[in-house]
Amino acid sequence: MRSMNRRNFVQSAATAIGGLFAGCTSGTTSAARSWVMPEEGEPHRRTWMAFAADERIWGRDLLPQVRRDQAAIATTIARFEPVSMLVRAEDLELARSLMPGVELVTAELDDLWMRDTGPVFVRGGGAVDFNFNGWGGKQEHRRDAKVAGFVAGRAGAERVRTDLVLEGGALEVDGQGTAIITESCLLHSNRNPGWKKSDVEEELAHLLGIRKVIWLPGIAGRDITDGHTDFYARFAGPGVVVAGLDNDPESFDYEVTRRHLEILRGATDAAGRPLRVEVLEGPDAVRVRDDDFAAGYINFYVCNGAVVGPEFGDRRTDAAAKATLERLFPGRAVVQINIDGIASGGGGIHCTTQQEPK
Repeated sequence: MRSMNRRNFVQSAATAIGGLFAGCTSGTTSAARSWVMPEEGEPHRRTWMAFAADERIWGRDLLPQVRRDQAAIATTIARFEPVSMLVRAEDLELARSLMPGVELVTAELDDLWMRDTGPVFVRGGGAVDFNFNGWGGKQEHRRDAKVAGFVAGRAGAERVRTDLVLEGGALEVDGQGTAIITESCLLHSNRNPGWKKSDVEEELAHLLGIRKVIWLPGIAGRDITDGHTDFYARFAGPGVVVAGLDNDPESFDYEVTRRHLEILRGATDAAGRPLRVEVLEGPDAVRVRDDDFAAGYINFYVCNGAVVGPEFGDRRTDAAAKATLERLFPGRAVVQINIDGIASGGGGIHCTTQQEPK
């Protein structure tokens, strides 16, 4: 029940061809150093977001709700930790009115998906720029291709470069050397032509401290991300994975979520531990009747003292998702919010955020 509309492809011949591998470098810098990406639940310095929805991509009718959704996400997180929101100059006044208490940073932007456009922060003061290329040249991204470098500079982090092309939504790590990644995204020719699993694993070992990759098949070509991990499986701590299950037989994710559960239940992490796999079933009913609607609970965000997740108006599955998250994240408040506008664009709360760890 995810989206080809995410994010209704605003593309041009120049974007699809000339911009496909924009931002790639000739090699990784800081080659003598190795980095480690912390697990999302470790303490944050702040959350980064981007207030950049516009009519060109989202449409006139949906735009107001998308902006309110972003404000709701930002102000909810701001109850628990600082939020720094990139905002186009022309949207500053509106952003101030919607998000009191949120730091606004003027920047040039194409869209709002900070998880994918922003850098991936690593221990030791680094921020990895993974060469955002518009999900394989599917959407205009000239400005968003510069967001990772901009945020790294604003945060005072060392910008770590690589030839590998990926988005933050494609990565899920436990902070202890294990990653979950979808083949459909990272091995797609629109991002990393010619790369093999072993090539990706070697690069992620250096960049993120990954010693074990659990590869999920994902599914390419059905949504703009080509099957991001953060809509399928998330770590709730070392050795514990929460996985999504799509129970709609008409959904393209119906079979693949079942295959993912098989793989995860048979997998071990970098320490050799079998994974404990918890399941979050998708809602049976939602408020928005749209084939593009991203109806799943897996795309939650873990911040200091809280887990922020969606609710879709299905009392049974909303309550079940909240109860599961409360059990998996003891000591954190679980806050569910309505994000129907953003979900109508095929994304979720996690997609709009990027953590900067302490």
